[in-house]
Amino acid sequence: MAGRLTVCPTPIGNLDDLSRRATRALTDADIIACEDTRRTGMLFERLGLERPRLVSNHDANEASRATQLAQQIERGTRVTLVSDAGTPVISDPGYRLIRTCIERGIEIEVLPGPSAVTTALVASGLPPERWRFEGFLPRRAGELERVLRSTETVVAFESPRRLGESLGALAALAPDRPAAVCRELTKLHEEVVRGTLGELARTFRDGAKGEIVVVIAAGGDAVGSADRSFAVDALRRLVQAGARPRAAAGVVAALTDTRPNDLYRELTGRDPRR
Repeated sequence: MAGRLTVCPTPIGNLDDLSRRATRALTDADIIACEDTRRTGMLFERLGLERPRLVSNHDANEASRATQLAQQIERGTRVTLVSDAGTPVISDPGYRLIRTCIERGIEIEVLPGPSAVTTALVASGLPPERWRFEGFLPRRAGELERVLRSTETVVAFESPRRLGESLGALAALAPDRPAAVCRELTKLHEEVVRGTLGELARTFRDGAKGEIVVVIAAGGDAVGSADRSFAVDALRRLVQAGARPRAAAGVVAALTDTRPNDLYRELTGRDPRR
């Protein structure tokens, strides 16, 4: 009998979110590949399920573990991949195992299920047509500027200890940008706070408790003074490198959602129409 790899989402808080397909994937497996065997063992206990063999698959050992697990699948073993919570691979281990199985021609089944990323996006009330997942919010100011220049809604994780500092840095760059802080999604103390980055920075200046997801609206019409400063600086660098000011202003404006005439005027002090 051929083995297979099943990628199985687990609840991000509420145990009732585990689907029947996911329950079968957990109970029918010969091996559960998991981030933390203790946490996954506790999940089985809380669900009242008989526990199969648990094998760790985390960032430190995934490179070697992927080959071991793929070899076992080829011998007929049914392996189910889980993370501590939510959908594996999304900021969690599992990518190397999936790639190894693909390269070996092993069958892979991916189950839909809980994800803090999509749950937060919908709960935020911000435009969902175009969005991207940032992982964890960056710490450097330049990287935060890049996040705010996004033309798509941004979804990102953040540490509860760093939440106040990160929101303060974002608010300093774009205080009027719409955003949302989603805390403890699907859990007893779930909270979704919506507002501008300036308002959220004040609300969470002392941080927060629990699992945090931050959702930030796309730049668009909300480009602030810091965004414009970045655009002018980028234009100046292009001109110093030899680009023609008017042409360079058009390129930078398209990338930063600003007006080329405004950028040209700020760079040269002259009206571009003259």
